Order: sequence, then structure tokens, then C-alpha cells
Amino acid sequence: MGVFALPILVLLAQAEPAPAVAPPDAAPPPASPAAVPPLPFYLEPNPIHEVTVIADEPRFVAPTRRDRIGRIWAPVEINGQGPFRLVLATGASHSALTPRLARTLGLTMDVDHLVMLRGATGTTPVPMVPVRSFEVGELMMEPRRLPVVPDALGGAEGILGMDGLANKRIYIDFRHDSISIVRSKGQRAVGGFQTIPVTFMRGRLLVADAFIGGVPVKAIIDTGGQATLGNEALRAALAEKRRKRLQEAKLDQIVGATMDVQFGMRQTTPSIALGTLIVQNSAMTFADFEIFKHWKMTEEPAVLIGMDVLGLLDTLIIDYRRKEIQVKLRTT
Repeated sequence: MGVFALPILVLLAQAEPAPAVAPPDAAPPPASPAAVPPLPFYLEPNPIHEVTVIADEPRFVAPTRRDRIGRIWAPVEINGQGPFRLVLATGASHSALTPRLARTLGLTMDVDHLVMLRGATGTTPVPMVPVRSFEVGELMMEPRRLPVVPDALGGAEGILGMDGLANKRIYIDFRHDSISIVRSKGQRAVGGFQTIPVTFMRGRLLVADAFIGGVPVKAIIDTGGQATLGNEALRAALAEKRRKRLQEAKLDQIVGATMDVQFGMRQTTPSIALGTLIVQNSAMTFADFEIFKHWKMTEEPAVLIGMDVLGLLDTLIIDYRRKEIQVKLRTT
């Protein structure tokens, strides 16, 4: 999900011109050509990108800075080729490829049998492609069919979802541009790390109990989302707690992996408490996004914690076997 500034276009009303009168025996004007509907994203030709190489740019794991939101990309080998950079998305139920990667691998997209892809802001029909092998670290998936997504968040070549992550331990080092995925041996957190217990929802969706301004909230950990998102129930609870409206609200638009757009209000919020971890000077965009509706999380306060927060850490460990997140804070 990308966060973009919202331009406002205004069309000024104008007086209608007098109708033109055709001279006698004049030929009728040519008919306007019929509008051509745009091609589906999976049928569009590969765009030509101009690539600028920056020596200090991280290859896989980048922290959140003042001028950019961090990311977590995993090096994945597909059909014995690669590695390709797929964004780790703990909020995605399935892995997926972009059209460009599918063509690079020579995979045939089944455009006659589409499936519905659900993102944070909407749904869209997408084709599937057959994959023989899919490997990263100690994660190896059997042959399967993967959906093709319009966008992979931040320019990655696909999405590494939670399928295949059962009993895995993911070690993400933002300082050293490193990510590893291995089988969990049940390791406890070592010195310097804090532990955040999680529960699973809808498969292996990571949910932690949190507090925002004293309001209890269900917090979904989404490493594939850029911005932190709150539902309307959370905004109402915070407003009631403060007995006034939240301040510094501005209209924002969120663009999801399906390229659907939803609008919300971006506001500063009280500190977010995740166990012993406190996130200060936080802000999020509030709306009943489509993903909250799909998860049936519109009645009670809920928040989707994105990379704008997670990328502030020094190290992030997700242990699916222990059902916990281990975090190490960044030193100043």
C-alpha cells in the first residue's frame, strides 16, 4: 500500500457556445471513434524502466528514515532461477508474482480462469501462473499456482505471503540489510530484545493486543503495508477518550496492491503501546478500509501496523512457532 498526496482538480464552469450552423449541402461531420477500453494490467506490455544505481541503497532490507518508509524484501528462487526480490507481507494470505516477473520466468498466465485478489483497498480479478518450485532459506513450497498482482509494493517483483511460513522464524536486520527464514527451534529472546506475544487470525495473520491512548485495540502486524491504518471504531474511541476530535487531520488516499484507491483522514495519535514497546509521535490514516470489512474488524478498534512503524526497529524477529515477535530497538 502506498500513501500519496491527494491533488484536487477543479473544472470551472463555462458558458455554452452557440451551436454551429452547417452550410447547405455540407457533408456530415465524421463520427467520433469509439473509446477503447484499457487493457487489463496482466495484458499490458512490460514498461521500460530507467534504473539508477545508488551505491548505498540496501538490496533487501531498508529501515524507515525521515525521507522514506522502510521495506523488507526476501531473495526468492523460483523454478531454479533468481533470486528475485519479493516483499515480505505478513498480512497477505498467499504469495504472488508481478506480470513482469511471470514473463521473465516464461510462465503462461491463465487469463480464462481468473480469481479474485483482495487487497487493503479493494478487489480485482487476476490470472494464475503455475510454479514448479519456490524457495527462500528453509522455506520450500511444492508446485502450485500463484496469483499475478498489479503491484508488489515499492517496486518488488512479487509478494511473499504467509503461506509456507508455519513454524518458521524470520530474522530481519535493518542495520545490516539482512533477512533469513529458517525453521524455528523455539528460541527465546536474547538480551536486548523485547517480546510481543501474538495470536493467529484467519490462518497465520499476526494479531497483537495493543493500547493507543489508553484504548485497547487489536493490532495486525503487516510488513507488506507502508502506512499504518486505523478503522473508524478506533478513531471514534480515541475522540471519546479525549472528549474532542483528534487534531491535525488531513485528507489522505491509500493505494493498495490491487491499485484501488480509498480515502481516509490522516491524524496524529497518542502513543502506541505494544507490550513494553512504546511508539511515540505516531500517526495513521483512519477509514473503514475494505480489508477491515473483509476481516470483520469494523465494530471494535483495530489498527494495521505498517512499515512506517516497523521500519524504525533495529531488528525484527517473527517466530511463528512461538507465536511471538521479538524486537530490538534502534540505537541513536
